[in-house]
Amino acid sequence: MDRRTFLSATTTTALAAGLPRLARGSANDQVNVGLIGCRSMGFSDLNSMLRTANVRCVALCDVDSNILQERATQIANATGTAPSLYEDYRALLDNTDVDAVIIGTPDHWHCLQTIDACEAGKHVYVEKPLANSIDECGLMIQSAEANRRIVQVGQWQRSGPHWQEAMDFVHSGRLGEIRTVKSWAYMNWLKLIKPLPDEPVPRGVNYDLWLGPAPEKPFNRNRFHFHFRWFWDYAGGLMTDWGVHLIDIVLWGMLAERPNRIMSSGGPFAYPDGAMETPDTQQAIYEFDGFSMLWEHAVGIGLGPFQRSHGIAFIGNNGTLVVDREGWEIFPEAENGEYKMSGRPRRRAGSGERGLDQHTANFINAIRDGETLNCDIQTGSLAAVNAHLGNIALRTGATLDWDGERFTNNRAANRLLRPKYRSPWKLPG
Repeated sequence: MDRRTFLSATTTTALAAGLPRLARGSANDQVNVGLIGCRSMGFSDLNSMLRTANVRCVALCDVDSNILQERATQIANATGTAPSLYEDYRALLDNTDVDAVIIGTPDHWHCLQTIDACEAGKHVYVEKPLANSIDECGLMIQSAEANRRIVQVGQWQRSGPHWQEAMDFVHSGRLGEIRTVKSWAYMNWLKLIKPLPDEPVPRGVNYDLWLGPAPEKPFNRNRFHFHFRWFWDYAGGLMTDWGVHLIDIVLWGMLAERPNRIMSSGGPFAYPDGAMETPDTQQAIYEFDGFSMLWEHAVGIGLGPFQRSHGIAFIGNNGTLVVDREGWEIFPEAENGEYKMSGRPRRRAGSGERGLDQHTANFINAIRDGETLNCDIQTGSLAAVNAHLGNIALRTGATLDWDGERFTNNRAANRLLRPKYRSPWKLPG
């Protein structure tokens, strides 16, 4: 058993010993869910979770009252039940009817809200990336374990059958020694984001609560809602958006946890006059024991390696396995006119494969009967930490040596491990 499997197994065992009333029950047990952050992926998570039998939405929370009312109407129409509505997530956590919460807020909120939810006795489904900094990930793990809460991270590819099948093949050893793994995201849907002037806060938005622990800044539509992810105060760009999903598969396939050395380069090469702070073009190299990982992303174009907009390529001495959200295939190596292994035509994801639905159902089943999580908080933290390592290497412009907790050769990089929260918000101890 590798270390990560051991950690996951022991965490699951420890949690199962002290779960609340719904755990280890039956499919007839009702699970009451509350959603914090209703606009985008959080609402998709909620709708997915409601497809599992006997799951009920009892509460919604959002700092934008316009979105909150819209989602409340949609839920009432779909389920016949009107949820309780909240502007402040702490009031939702006080609701004793809520068994579990979905956290779909911007990344800079994930740490506080997850820890507060665990301390309030709620199970948590938190969107990826787990946190907006490396040190926050560790604090969240400690809280989940101390409070014996189930925490699933929204890296839903872990629950997809074709992803699991591809990883089984990687683990079989048939590719031979894997020396390099490439992962990439070429996003042609992301075009120029033009700079916009600051403006008054829109009616119905509690902007101070939206900022929360992030630095105080004037309201700007480019930093709000979906586009928050392109600004360092709130997120980590494509690296922590798509990168977390795909780097997660690298770590899964290679049974790896941490690199020893990281370097990265990139910048606003596609749109030098755009509003994004995070790079629209980036490459990062991670040196692990026995193999290297390459990450790259680009916006405005969609033709990446192997003619795929996104994917992971496990490059072995006998052949290369390429997997993306559409399926997986094998390209064999040849020597002296003969293939070293059999190739494999693309195995496409099946019509019944609904990765998000299977992922949210896995979370509910873990609450009800102790089913093992496909992406528990420790597993989710590995992908988040590796993504942040690449961003820190980019922002410092240095080749960084990493011992698993700190950088051993760069003080400036260590200062980026932990955020400084805006008063009165405090980073949990």
